[in-house]
Formats: sequence, structure tokens, C-alpha cells
Amino acid sequence: MMGRLFRICVISALLLCYVVLSGTLEHGERKKEQIQSPDKNSSRLKVKGNFTSSHDRRPKAVTPGKKVKSGSKRVFMEPRSDISCTRLGGICQPVRYICQDRYLKDKCSGAKTRQCCMPVQAWSMLCAGHHNRVRACDAYGCGAFNSQRGNGLYKAVDLVCDDYSIINTPFSGSLAGPVSRKDPAGYQFDGVKLLSDVHCVKIFNIRPYRYSGPVTQGEALGYLLPLQEQFPGITSHLELQMCDGTDPSPFI
Repeated sequence: MMGRLFRICVISALLLCYVVLSGTLEHGERKKEQIQSPDKNSSRLKVKGNFTSSHDRRPKAVTPGKKVKSGSKRVFMEPRSDISCTRLGGICQPVRYICQDRYLKDKCSGAKTRQCCMPVQAWSMLCAGHHNRVRACDAYGCGAFNSQRGNGLYKAVDLVCDDYSIINTPFSGSLAGPVSRKDPAGYQFDGVKLLSDVHCVKIFNIRPYRYSGPVTQGEALGYLLPLQEQFPGITSHLELQMCDGTDPSPFI
């Protein structure tokens, strides 16, 4: 009986020693791994520190020196149909064909040589009480397009109008701000710019009621500034100039 009890005590002591020794060895191995790889815990802490939940309203950190692109390059898309031309009253055709008025670019589908041909559309009278009559030659020059002016050609048209007469809008569009020019003698002529989807003109020697906003055809635009004070005997007129330097005569 005593011998059996002694054997049990010895076996229990051995098991206890084995458990203690195993725990000690396992703890030593873990400590050794931590010493050999110190970045593991630091990387965990770094990831944990940068983690933000979807409900966290704190601003996210931005990596220094990293540029963020705010937009993409704009790519021009060609028209897929001719509706941009037809809604203006034009027709899409190859530019080798004769067009009564002028061609508009980027309004038609297909090749670049296929453009929008606009029909001739007469503008309304610009000067109240006067038809759109081109100024004849006087002591100061002629008012027709391409008439001789100094050493060059005149790239505008002068329309007869009385001083302080009301100037009407020739076509519906939008006012695009004031314009001015100086002649070779140094005189300055002020006016306003008017544009639409089809036309763009500059009207000089007038005082507009406003310089921006939409206007309709025939609407009062302003009044003619006097010319007789600076040019005695001149035929009072307004100056009509196309923005692209072409002849506005077919429209008036």
C-alpha cells in the first residue's frame, strides 16, 4: 500500500515538473521571437493607429509629397448627328459645294469636310427710321466693306443713322460686353458685342443700354453717339463689323 502511494507521488511530481518546464520553454521561445522581429508589433500598431471607421468624422491624414490629380484631360467629342445644324435652319454638306451664306464648323457628324451651310437670313433694321443703307462716300471716306481707308481696306460697314437715334438689335442673341477701337487719327469708338449660335458682330459708335444678357431681334439696344462734333459734315452712322472680319453686307 505504501509502495503504491509512493509511486503515485513520484509520477505526479514528474508530471508537474514537465508542465512547468514546458511552460518555461514556450515563454522563452515567444520572448526570443519578439526580440528577433520587433517591427511586427510596431507595424500592427501603425495599422491600428491609421484605421478609421466609416463613422469617424476626423479628417484623414494625407501622405506628404503625394499629388492628387483634380481632373482628367478634356476630350473633344464629334457630333453624332446633324441636329445641331438643322435646328439652326442649316443643312450639312461637303464644303466643296457652294453655300449661300457661310459654313459653321463642328455642327455636323462625319468627316471634317462636312460642315453646316446656313441660308441667307436678313437682319432687321438697326437704326430706327432708316433702312439699312450703307454710307456713301463723303469728305471722311466711304462706308462700304473693303473700301480704302488710309493704307488699308475697311473691314466693316457703315450704316446711315441720325445722331442719338435708337439702335435696334439686328438678330436675337446675347450681349457679350463692351468693345472699342481707335482709328489712325487716335479717335476712339465705343460699342458692344452681340453674338448668337450663328453670328457674331461688333457695333461701334453707339451707347448701349446694357452690356450683357439676352436680347431679341428688334429690341432697342441703345442710341447713336453724335459724330458731327468731331467730324463736321460727316454722314452720321454706326459701324457694323463681323467678329471674324467677313463682310456683313449679305445680312443687311
